[in-house]
This record gives sequence, structure tokens and C-alpha cells, in this order.
Amino acid sequence: MRLRTLFVVSILALSGANALAQEIDEDLVSPVPPPRPEEFGGTGENAVGLDDDGVIDQEIGPDVRPDFSHITDPQPVTLSARLSDDGPFIPDGLVWRVFDTEVDETGELALVAKSEESTATLSLPPGEYVMHVAYGRAQVSDTLFVEPGPNTHTIVFEVGGLNLNAMVTGDVPIPPDLVRFDVYSQGPDGRVTVAENLVAGELIHLNAGIYSIVSRFGPINAVVRSELRVEPGQMTEATLFHRAAQVALRLVSEEGGEAIADVEWTIQTPQGETIFSDIGAFPATVLAEGDYLALAKLGDNVYNREFEVTAGAPRQVEILTSAF
Repeated sequence: MRLRTLFVVSILALSGANALAQEIDEDLVSPVPPPRPEEFGGTGENAVGLDDDGVIDQEIGPDVRPDFSHITDPQPVTLSARLSDDGPFIPDGLVWRVFDTEVDETGELALVAKSEESTATLSLPPGEYVMHVAYGRAQVSDTLFVEPGPNTHTIVFEVGGLNLNAMVTGDVPIPPDLVRFDVYSQGPDGRVTVAENLVAGELIHLNAGIYSIVSRFGPINAVVRSELRVEPGQMTEATLFHRAAQVALRLVSEEGGEAIADVEWTIQTPQGETIFSDIGAFPATVLAEGDYLALAKLGDNVYNREFEVTAGAPRQVEILTSAF
């Protein structure tokens, strides 16, 4: 199946970030922040490894950071984020979480602070913390060290925007309710689901990197796949093209006649696999290009017709009651 993908890349307009920001789903955020990829300055390894005592195993050390363990009073902490080193601050859509470096009774890093403000203002005792911030489906984690006095920390997101659409080959529009998109990334343990059931034209924010896209046109076999790169500070628009068509079935007593009601319908592949079934006068579905067999059962009689699907506009397949 041939896939033609159109990419349009443009700089993200931060003035329109309100419209682009996606409210983060609580289920999308792991209690332990993910590591920063090597291509974006990270180690590519888990930056939040726990030792045998359940304490973060990181080598900041007293030789690098002064010891403020004798100070327990909370200190002011201000957190903000940008999409580039010299870009404006992200105005909204951020979810900040700050974790202790020790696990709690559940065996997870203890959450000590959370904010959904674009500029988070917190109060934390001096010490080392793990900071995690989500912007839509993009996430960044970093070490936060709080010292006596005002503390200011700015995160620079390696994040871009993604907007997906689909058409039938030949530039035939697809009804929005018939197409959905799934987005996957490659993790250390295999494929990771980033987003599911996205509608056409839905804008999402993602960490910069390469993603696998699956577009589903209808519920059966019209599926196309592609890989694309999301660049930091940019929006990627991709249109995926399906080689498929919408198909409507009718059982008639004469060509162009009125459709007969209460018909049991089945569509099979040339190998005999049933891929569609329905009851009614006007069943409809979406099929990828190929050859099929339609069976219409009315009472004790079964009528059939072989037909071919080619990419293009919706079409009707009529079966005559005079054809067995």
C-alpha cells in the first residue's frame, strides 16, 4: 500500500499557545520522571535511579553543593519554562511537580509540591529535589537544588507541535468522524503509546524526536503508517493518504431499485475471512483497495456479488435478487 505524506513545518507562534496547549491527563504522567534523551543533552539513562535504601543515586555531592541541612525553613522557589533559550515564557498549559529524593511508603518518589501555574511559585526547604514539568504530552525532568534565599529555575523545553490529517488518494476528503490517529515512540522496552484516537486537525505538543504514526480510516482494514520527526520549537503538519473508499451495500430486485430491508450482510476477503457484518437496508463501511465478496441473506435465500474497491469517492454496491 503506497503512502504519500505531506509535511509542512513552521515556527510555533507562542502568541497562540493558549489555543495549542493541551490539558495534561493525570494518567499520562509517570510518578518518576523520564530521562532526557541523549540527543537533547541527557545521558539516555534513568536519571532517577534508586539505590538499595530507596534514595536517589546522583552524584551532586557536598564537594559541589554546600550543605544546608541545618536550615529547615522553606525558601521561595520560582519555576518557569520556555520553548527556546531566548524565547518568551510559556503562558499556560504547564503542570509542575516536585519530588523528594526519597521514596514514600508506597515505594514511589514522594510528591512535595505541585502547581498548574505558568510560573510556579513554591516554598521548599533547602535541599535536592527532582523537578518534572509537563506541557501537553511533552515532559521534561531535571534536578532542582534549593538554597537559602530566592531560587529561580527556568526549563527550556525541547518540544514541538504536531497536527495530523488524512485524505483518500486523489485528494478525496475523509469525514472527520471516520479517521483517527495513534502516535507511538520507541522506548527502552519497545514501543510506547504517546497518544491514541486523535481526531484530524488536533494539535498536540510532543518532546522533539521521531514518532510512528498510525492512521485508521474506518474500523476494518484501511490503515496507513508513517514515521515523522518533531523538531523543537516548530510545528509539523502531516497529511496521510489512504488507498481506500467508503462502500454502501444495497439488495435490490432491479438495478437502481428500492433497497430491501432486514437483510443480513457479510463481506469476505478472497481467502474467505469475514471482515464485516450488519443487518439493514443500507449498511456502509470503509474498505482498503482490493477484491471482496458481498453476501446478502434474506430469509432462506443468500445472494452474492464479487466487487473491487479502488481508492476514491464513496461508492454503492448493488446485489440483484436475481443473482445467486
